[in-house]
Amino acid sequence: MLDATRPESLARTYTVAFEGLEARRVEVQCAITPGLPAFSIVGLPDRAVGEARDRVRTALSTMAIALPSKRVTINLSPADLPKEGSHFDLPIALALLGALGIVPRDRVEAAMSLGEMSLDGTLVPVIGALPTALAAGEDGRALFCPAACGAEAAWVGATPVFAGRNLAEIIGHLTDRAPLPPAEPGEVHSERSGKDLREVRGQERAKRALEIAAAGRHHFLMVGAPGSGKSMLAARLPDLLPPLTAAEALETSMIHSLAGLLDEGGISRTRPYRAPHHTASMPAIVGGGRHAKPGEISLAHNGVLFLDEFPEYPRQVLETLRQPIETGDVVVARANAHVTYPCRFLLLAAANPCRCGHLYDADQACGRAPLCGEDYLGRISGPLMDRFDLRLEVPPVGFTDLDLPPSGDDSATVAARIAAARDRQTARFETLGAKARVNADAEGALLDQIAEPDAEGREMLIKAAERFRLSARGYHRVLRVARTIADLEGVDAVRMPHIAEALGFRLIAGKN
Repeated sequence: MLDATRPESLARTYTVAFEGLEARRVEVQCAITPGLPAFSIVGLPDRAVGEARDRVRTALSTMAIALPSKRVTINLSPADLPKEGSHFDLPIALALLGALGIVPRDRVEAAMSLGEMSLDGTLVPVIGALPTALAAGEDGRALFCPAACGAEAAWVGATPVFAGRNLAEIIGHLTDRAPLPPAEPGEVHSERSGKDLREVRGQERAKRALEIAAAGRHHFLMVGAPGSGKSMLAARLPDLLPPLTAAEALETSMIHSLAGLLDEGGISRTRPYRAPHHTASMPAIVGGGRHAKPGEISLAHNGVLFLDEFPEYPRQVLETLRQPIETGDVVVARANAHVTYPCRFLLLAAANPCRCGHLYDADQACGRAPLCGEDYLGRISGPLMDRFDLRLEVPPVGFTDLDLPPSGDDSATVAARIAAARDRQTARFETLGAKARVNADAEGALLDQIAEPDAEGREMLIKAAERFRLSARGYHRVLRVARTIADLEGVDAVRMPHIAEALGFRLIAGKN
């Protein structure tokens, strides 16, 4: 219990420390005790947290709040949990104001807060407002944050969020002199690129493969000469995907919140589309760095990760994709951090057939053809190649084909078929009580149950597996793709034509 009659003053409030997507509660304690004037912060703070004492002290001074000539100690508990980031400024200031008796201690103790402070007391937006609001809701505490973070934090809806432009507004609310209105959630964004599939001339088979990949979230590798339309096809994939569900949008937005990518507190229902350059480092792709931040594969969670010039990525970076593709999450282990991020994404990769790109044109190919093609695609290891459900050689398009009229269905029509196929998958998995979301998640007994082919289809698949020496993973991936093709047709049974088409997208450049 707090006792204001004691010679020393003690107050506490709460904030969080981030470990991946988990926001761990931190108790911020402030004690003002007799002794030589000092202001210390303990509890394993990093440099940004340690510098909070100067920001807080100066901000209070500009508001004509003087610190007593006593010892001020801030303890961040639990003491063995690393504290990183400037969002500790506001909770430290509130704990100090509570200890000074300027704001009611019981109201400070019933609150959670985060926010960086300028030297004049202005609150600066910080990352992580969304997961912090979830933690506050679980604890049953109100959340105080900068005004720029209010719309983001209010999306949780489990706790009142009060967003102030400066420390004075927070003080006014806590003392009931000028209560702040609860923050309102930001807008729901649903952005479309406007790039239509009919703008891609020819490449009907590639369009079909793109539709199948989008419908079942199957990983897709395109190999073709420069200028054959691989990047154009990839750019049109986001408009084919159905919007994020409410649960997916919240899950994805939490990752983007930690990366500081949410725009003005708005949550997007458009699936992420990430296209890093092939010079990206391993921490940039899989996550890591000093603070173990999410990488591109996590930022693409529930969306698309497009890796152009796939063989040009460092071999070590490519190999790190193998486990996340299978498990749907990535563990980033560092000396001072061990965090897990979700990363269920659709991997769309594009590659030239060789370094010069003209392997299929004898007039333009280099003198090392065809060995140069084997060496170039050989940079993609067998285990990684095995994880692509769909593989397709994209033929070159002649300049005369550019004058041809648009062919095939437009993006809206294809997107409608994909949405219907996904709805069928969702209904099927809910009926079976499975946790899978799309066909690419099905495995083991669940896959056998939903993708059992007819007799002719099974016979064809067995012969193909023997002829092309499919691995067990390759065998199952053919079944998954066949299940998706059947869903696009709106039929319940997987038949021989579905197996045949799935096998046709499995074999490429002599690899199976």
